Amino acid sequence: MPITFAILKERKNPPDRRVVFSPEKLKEAAAQFPEARFIVEASDIRIFPDSAYKEAGFEVLQDVSEADVMLGVKEVPVEALIPNKKYFYFSHTIKKQPYNRKLLVAMLEKNIEMFDHETIVKNNGARLIGFGRYAGLVGAYNGFRALGIREGLFNLPKVESLADLDAVKAELDKITLPAIKILLTGTGKVAFGAKEILDHLKIKQISDALYLTSQFTEPVYVMADVMEYAKRKDGKVGDKFAFYKDPTPYESNFMPYARETDFFIAGHFYGNNAPYLFTREDAKQKDFRINLIADISCDIDGPVAATIKASTIADPFFGYDPQTESEVAMDEKGAITMMTVDNLPCELPKDASEGFGEMFLESVIPAFFDGDKDGVLNRARMTTNEGKLSERFEYLKDYVAGK
Repeated sequence: MPITFAILKERKNPPDRRVVFSPEKLKEAAAQFPEARFIVEASDIRIFPDSAYKEAGFEVLQDVSEADVMLGVKEVPVEALIPNKKYFYFSHTIKKQPYNRKLLVAMLEKNIEMFDHETIVKNNGARLIGFGRYAGLVGAYNGFRALGIREGLFNLPKVESLADLDAVKAELDKITLPAIKILLTGTGKVAFGAKEILDHLKIKQISDALYLTSQFTEPVYVMADVMEYAKRKDGKVGDKFAFYKDPTPYESNFMPYARETDFFIAGHFYGNNAPYLFTREDAKQKDFRINLIADISCDIDGPVAATIKASTIADPFFGYDPQTESEVAMDEKGAITMMTVDNLPCELPKDASEGFGEMFLESVIPAFFDGDKDGVLNRARMTTNEGKLSERFEYLKDYVAGK
């Protein structure tokens, strides 16, 4: 019996136009795995119209309940879940997010095997798929858009009004930047997505030592890893991998950067118990120079103290007044201009979907046909078809129980 995969219609509001596979990529998947069958649930919001899938040779159906494996992007509403199926989507439950507890409970009750896109990892825990690069690209662009609006320098259009990444880069070719200093944190897909924008703008990348000690007549940026902006409390030499395992012996070393930075792009991953980059008290200091932040990581009231809320694609910018610790207009005197959109890849649905499908075809689909020889499915499986949490995710027991 062939395995039937269904491309789901996205049902979450506000609508998400992304999809796991573009028609082109789905065609590749079908050619590569003739023993698989792919069907598509009809959708009027997807970035690729139903007609494009039909032209590529796929059935587009109102009802895809015959499929074995359901492929989506965002959370599937509880009432739309079909019992005894395998599901792939971002469930936003692995950090015990309170707003999605009912969703995980429902999947257990319906004997659904859940594979969260975030849990699809290599043996060493590194993620195999995701939209990180596109979050970084759009987040950095949005930061420059805010700068242009606030300073009256240039007017970049919204990403969602542009056709694709090439169009985004073409808009950047039209602008001239002032001599600002830019800090980019992180070394993962998000940070490298943001770096792509900085490099496209031909902004010079410089060393930490130079960044922290010199002023420039042109825009420059530094890419800082966790061992640059965190240090051991006991003064010993830090170790990045030890930090990831247990960050408690570390404290922030961010203020030297804050004194030298105009525009901060937060592209780092923030782990539990890691020290905050800067606190609300830090932001009150006279020598705290940062006045523009694109917080792509967007942890509310977390490591970036000025991130007091998530902004939206419709209304992406706000101001944070460090003295009153409150929201003000984005261009208020003395305020930090903030960009904290938490669903950035939605602004670039075509490129994001094409990139995602590429990773999914390479890393996930083969596991269904090679006996899962690399353990990708086994590691990613959160729930079993017997209504239980898998061993790897037993830490969610209290969360499921509502404790």
